[in-house]
Amino acid sequence: MNTSLFFLAAVAAVAADKIPDFVVPGKCPVVDEKSLFDEQIPNHPKYAGVWYEIALTNNPYQLLKQCVRNEYSFDGNKFIAKSTGINADGNLMKRNGQILPMPLGDPHLSVDYEGSWIAPYVILDTDYENFSCIYSCTEYNFGYYSDFSFIFSARQAFLTNT
Repeated sequence: MNTSLFFLAAVAAVAADKIPDFVVPGKCPVVDEKSLFDEQIPNHPKYAGVWYEIALTNNPYQLLKQCVRNEYSFDGNKFIAKSTGINADGNLMKRNGQILPMPLGDPHLSVDYEGSWIAPYVILDTDYENFSCIYSCTEYNFGYYSDFSFIFSARQAFLTNT
């Protein structure tokens, strides 16, 4: 009986320790977010507009998988985000959200879409007219983190299989 109980406890412990493959040991890379953010704040109105997603790292939370179009409007404090694209089932999907200063005062923006949770939104580089490189990294307990990256273009790119 004790052996069975021990076995069940061991199986439960292993199952509970299952970590998704996008959560890895370590810490988020050091990025001078304060300098980036201070430089970008006066230019936030120029960031508004349409951005097409042309590349991203593996992101299981990104529900739009293809033909992603993000339309950002700036109200002076935050961006209202309206995104459309094709989901994993091949259907057109629309998502609404916002991009706003981090609520706890961290020196970067955060992204908050309905049906998801708030995540860091760090603009690593942009010229406000043609491209934008976005980075998001979250640290967890016990020395783990996950990070995701996106590259946006102001021009729609069509990829063909040849």
